[in-house]
Amino acid sequence: MLTDPMPAEAVETAHKRVRLAAEDLDGNRVATLMLELADEWGVPAVWERVCQPLLGRLSGRSATEIAIERALCEGVRVGLDVHRREPGRSLPTGGVLLAGAEMEAHALGLHALAAALREQGRGCLHLGPALPWSALASAVRRARPHTVVLWSQTPVTGRAYRLVRFARDFPFLRVYGAGPGWIEPPGVPASHLGTLPAAVDACLAAR
Repeated sequence: MLTDPMPAEAVETAHKRVRLAAEDLDGNRVATLMLELADEWGVPAVWERVCQPLLGRLSGRSATEIAIERALCEGVRVGLDVHRREPGRSLPTGGVLLAGAEMEAHALGLHALAAALREQGRGCLHLGPALPWSALASAVRRARPHTVVLWSQTPVTGRAYRLVRFARDFPFLRVYGAGPGWIEPPGVPASHLGTLPAAVDACLAAR
């Protein structure tokens, strides 16, 4: 299990700096801060101690909060996507496929997982949000991964029975649901990943 080395003082400082950048709608500054924090503390710690709490405090009920949330999300996404990338060098996918559940527009957690895997020298095939089940099945047949992680942000897209059905259709796969949308735990043969460190461990273990 990956550990969380980020002390409370560093978390508090990071919250203030990132929040101020988002309130200024400065996505570039948010991205820069993400890179600095990830380089110092690692993606799992930054995601769970900084990004998730800040995002959770934004209800999105006002026009101002929506704008701040968009700036924060875009800055976090850009920072995570740049972290540990080397121009002209692509890591092998390592048999791991990441995607957002059908009709799921939010998949920021997958960007965090992809960045955390790069920290471990591992790549992945990241197909982004809102991937239809038929397209996911087609991708599995073509890419032949050993692990699939499907992200759901809300119960509307976190259909546990669909995840279980998909896992039964591909018995050679390790299938995981990630994100807060899976309010009903998937049954065997699918599983739920509750934290980013757990997701990284699952992807690294399943070779």
